Amino acid sequence: QVQLVESGGGLVQAGGSLRLSCAASGSIFSIGAMGWYRQAPGKQRELVASIFSDGRTNYADSVKGRFTISRDSAKNTVYLQMNSLKPEDTAVYYCNADLLRTDFRILRNYWGQGTQVTVSS
Repeated sequence: QVQLVESGGGLVQAGGSLRLSCAASGSIFSIGAMGWYRQAPGKQRELVASIFSDGRTNYADSVKGRFTISRDSAKNTVYLQMNSLKPEDTAVYYCNADLLRTDFRILRNYWGQGTQVTVSS
């Protein structure tokens, strides 16, 4: 009944930009912290950026100055603007969120299915 759906991934040249979206749908009352993670082949999944309900943000050192996370509470959506992309950014990007359902049941660390980002040189 609750879904996180990522979109916006694709193939881009190094130096280009992509904007990822993660839309939460279903019987959601509110959303707490949200974050973007990524996992490259042979690598551990890592936190890219997170945003809390009070607007505080955190970024991995590798993306600071290039990526920006934001959220639109009215649309239950979190975005990741990715600029100056590098081949090293190639990975599957996953959305994660803490959700409060309309029945007030809490879903912690709820994951989307991921979207592929490929950066070519």
